[in-house]
Amino acid sequence: MTLAIISAMPPELAALLAVLPTDQVQIVAGRKFHRGRLAGHDVVLGLSGIGKVAAAATAAILCERFAVRALMFTGVAGGLAEGVKVGDVVVGCECLQHDMDASPLFPRWEVPGTGRARFAADARWAGLLAQAAGQVLSQPHAALASFGIQAPQCHQGLVISGDRFVSSGAESLALRQALPDALAVEMEGAALAQVCADYGRPFAVLRTISDRADDQAHVDFPRFLADVAAEYSRDIVMAALALATA
Repeated sequence: MTLAIISAMPPELAALLAVLPTDQVQIVAGRKFHRGRLAGHDVVLGLSGIGKVAAAATAAILCERFAVRALMFTGVAGGLAEGVKVGDVVVGCECLQHDMDASPLFPRWEVPGTGRARFAADARWAGLLAQAAGQVLSQPHAALASFGIQAPQCHQGLVISGDRFVSSGAESLALRQALPDALAVEMEGAALAQVCADYGRPFAVLRTISDRADDQAHVDFPRFLADVAAEYSRDIVMAALALATA
């Protein structure tokens, strides 16, 4: 089974590419895809770019041109739920587009033609990622102290997506009130989920919390992305792949 591992931004992908022993590159629709093996699995690594359209196009290419059997999205997100802190990891068990609103023709958030707003992640891959995250987060990480992060946790639940970078307290509060079970907000996961539903492919979403999606002080994002989030993505994915073959 070939597994696709997708990232939105280059540093997230770079950490995984660095441990890909063989790298066969193919360019499709301006996107560079890397084929090889990780932890005994055939994989395709790709950079989607930012936003729902970019993620959906990348997922469709992977299903059509590379015939991948499962897809995994890794990256960063803003924390929404109380207790979801910077440095924590969220494994998406469900995904929803918070900016989808075709009402009054359809209920708010429902994707027209599907009869649903929430798209469930694959239980097996989500479980493997959560188990792997527990292992990785229990180990000391040299960069955490410099960001004031202590005892990072793994959370599982709803991740919401939209074509807007949520960075104000008012918008974050509105999302929490509308979707009180949402753990984190980002810009790609639910689009990937919709495409995977169309193709009948299992998917999983792994996110490291880089901010609280509000107007409070933020960490040094580029450094956090490279020194913490990208390394978490690499280590958790590699641990999950090892668990999948155990």
